Amino acid sequence: MSHYYTLQKYIDPATRHTCPNCGRLKCFTLYVDPEGIPIHKTVGRCDHESSCGYHLTPKQYFREHSHELPYCHSERNERLSIPNNRQDHHSLNLIPSNLLPSPSGDNHLIAYLKTLIPTSFIDRIITDYHIASTPDQATIFLQLDLNGNCRTGKIMQYDPTTGHRIKDEAVPGRISWLHTRLKRRHRLPKDWQITQCLFGEHLLRKYPDKTVALVESEKTAIICSALMPEYLWLATGGKSQFNQRLTVLKSRKIIAFPDIDGYHTWLTKSTDFPFLDLRVSDLLEKNATPADREAHIDLADWLLRYLQDTRR
Repeated sequence: MSHYYTLQKYIDPATRHTCPNCGRLKCFTLYVDPEGIPIHKTVGRCDHESSCGYHLTPKQYFREHSHELPYCHSERNERLSIPNNRQDHHSLNLIPSNLLPSPSGDNHLIAYLKTLIPTSFIDRIITDYHIASTPDQATIFLQLDLNGNCRTGKIMQYDPTTGHRIKDEAVPGRISWLHTRLKRRHRLPKDWQITQCLFGEHLLRKYPDKTVALVESEKTAIICSALMPEYLWLATGGKSQFNQRLTVLKSRKIIAFPDIDGYHTWLTKSTDFPFLDLRVSDLLEKNATPADREAHIDLADWLLRYLQDTRR
């Protein structure tokens, strides 16, 4: 029966709920039926995969609550088996000018990176990845697919002193989505549906001969691109997003660099893609210290620390 339910699509903050495990607000995605009705307030997945990791599936829930298993009409099941191949995207000309990529890279994350990495390297990644900024200096990571279509943009606020993502829920705009803002400004229709792709996917055609290096976060991808430009760095957007988005990488050589707590997850998931030339790196798994594991470091953290140590 678990195939009957899907994780609720993000429409606005009201579609994200309080996690029953960690108690944080607006971070819990419920499983819903085709009419959008949730199974139970505890059945879903927390966005905080590293610090919380709560994920209760419909199958697990109904195993313990078999008497609550709903009746499913066979006609409905047949209809649900038809895949939804709709892929909505929006043109860059729909994006307000103050949210477009800027050569100055006027945001807190870029300002921080310029204290560590030569400006010429930063200018290249701003251009390649179309890094954009909001008026309050948050970073916009645009998702451009293989054909250059803009699927959406993840908007994230960073501390200009540490370069760390701001996680304080009291800070406005600490994380949001471009398509949500465009809907609020009536630049997108109400029925517009997000279909995400790999961050940096549009660069596959620009760099056809580079080995693809896959990481979790967009920030990690751009930092690694500046420090190790011999690879083409793409990001899944999260540990759990190591999924069918990877099919676009067919015919490319791929090395995956999961965060320190994601090695075994990605190693297991890699077996789902026998048609890809894919290897999961154990670099962090072999070299991370107990403190690194406690801090949930990723490859960018490891590289920046090495860079800073060599300058001392």
